[in-house]
Amino acid sequence: MNDQDTVRAVAILNTIMEHELAGVVRYMHYSLMIYGYNRIPIVSWLKKNADESLAHAHKAGELVTMFGGHPSLKIGPLLETEKHDVGDILRESLEHEKAAIASYYELLKISEGKSILLEEFAREMIVDEELHLDEVNKMLRKAGDVQPFRA
Repeated sequence: MNDQDTVRAVAILNTIMEHELAGVVRYMHYSLMIYGYNRIPIVSWLKKNADESLAHAHKAGELVTMFGGHPSLKIGPLLETEKHDVGDILRESLEHEKAAIASYYELLKISEGKSILLEEFAREMIVDEELHLDEVNKMLRKAGDVQPFRA
């Protein structure tokens, strides 16, 4: 990668880091706002997502420093919608994950053929995020629905 590509990659990695850190806060908040008889498995799932977001942020930050950049201290946008129904939370999660995937695809695009390390990182994260999107999508479906949920 040339210097310009490296600067761009570091900027994207910092955006990813900020977005994933926002995911940590978002999922932790959601886990605190779940009530009802299905609370325990949903809270566990949300806390697992918070942990996963933290791991993704850490990986992105390690790559930032590897390429000579400075990890961002910012956090991505956080919006309190005051909607705490499980369906609302899942729909917000779906939108959050779609934004994350876009950043990973952007990183993949600028690194293709230039850095196998960044390509593989981006691909691995895209796979993780797309599987997560599918999981959320299936949770939003009504029992027996085979067609994907469409917002």
